[in-house]
Amino acid sequence: MNRLVARAAAAAALLAASPASAAEPITGRWVTQDGDGIVEVAPCGPALCGTIVRFLVAPPGGTDQRDVNNPDPRLRGRRLLGMPVLTGFVADANVWRGRIYDPKTGRSYRSVLRRRDARTLEVKGCIGPICQTQLWRQAR
Repeated sequence: MNRLVARAAAAAALLAASPASAAEPITGRWVTQDGDGIVEVAPCGPALCGTIVRFLVAPPGGTDQRDVNNPDPRLRGRRLLGMPVLTGFVADANVWRGRIYDPKTGRSYRSVLRRRDARTLEVKGCIGPICQTQLWRQAR
């Protein structure tokens, strides 16, 4: 019986000493779920941010489209191309947490990002307990 207890204690100690799963890297270029643009995720200060780097489908205002739906009138003149839409993402266990901005609605949401597999990024935007998930694929 003592051997069984000793083995169980040793197994528990090994499990406790195992490193927690870390968030997989998410840097790179990602095609949005709608297929209308590419967002590049890269370091910005101590966090990660995502910037619109290319339109795959020209927006209604052309490639010079401005952030016309922004609730802040001072920001409505900024160009969508080059604009950050993912901000302040930091690793938290096996996910990345930050904020996502939707230029189509002008709203920002709490967001969680995680690698679903080598070529897929799961992008979740939430208001309170209600979340919507998109799958972005790695750009070639």
